[in-house]
Amino acid sequence: MDIDRYDSLDGQVALVTGANRGIGAEVAAELTALGATVYAGARRPDDVMADDQRPVELDVTNDESMRTAVERIDEEAGRLDVLVNNAGIGGPSAALHRLEPRDVDAVFDVNLRGPTILTRFALPLLLDRRGGRVVNLSSGMGALGEGMSGGSAPYRISKTGLNGLTAYLDGEYGDDGLLANSVCPGWVRTDMGGPGATRSLAEGADTPVWLATFRPGGPSGRFWRDRSVIDW
Repeated sequence: MDIDRYDSLDGQVALVTGANRGIGAEVAAELTALGATVYAGARRPDDVMADDQRPVELDVTNDESMRTAVERIDEEAGRLDVLVNNAGIGGPSAALHRLEPRDVDAVFDVNLRGPTILTRFALPLLLDRRGGRVVNLSSGMGALGEGMSGGSAPYRISKTGLNGLTAYLDGEYGDDGLLANSVCPGWVRTDMGGPGATRSLAEGADTPVWLATFRPGGPSGRFWRDRSVIDW
């Protein structure tokens, strides 16, 4: 697919959640290397070790934390071009009938409610210029067409919901210039994925970073893996 993309993100601003480790840290590093000013969101900003990024306290389960993070970006940078909703948890691996409601709530709060509310706070800045990008880190485990059995009920359902957020953002704000896409990074060697996973951090971050470089008018409202569209 021939897509018009930025070669450099110089002068642009990105916010990456869960940027202190794993895929989030790799995405933040690669966006920084492309020239973006990167706000690295983490519950404990001191956990962000990169000295070429701007650590920002951001807890996706805390509305005030999310609001304050976006306000800081507005005050310091006056713009936001890219939001990468990366922060997520795996949660319990059991089937739904074996879980307590609190188990479901904990995963939904981080994986679905958090990205939804943070995007809500970020939308005014993202819509200030055509071509603002939202990149949602989803999973093939949430793809309706790939089979939903195998436990991990809250995680699967939350990622299906995150794909719904992506489709909604495209439908609601696409005509205003917003680009919203979901991405399955694959099974990556992170704390969540474990040491036996088949992909490196660089491989997991490749498509999210690629999506963050789309120019205005690029593809939106789609689900991607390895730079190719996959079924919801």
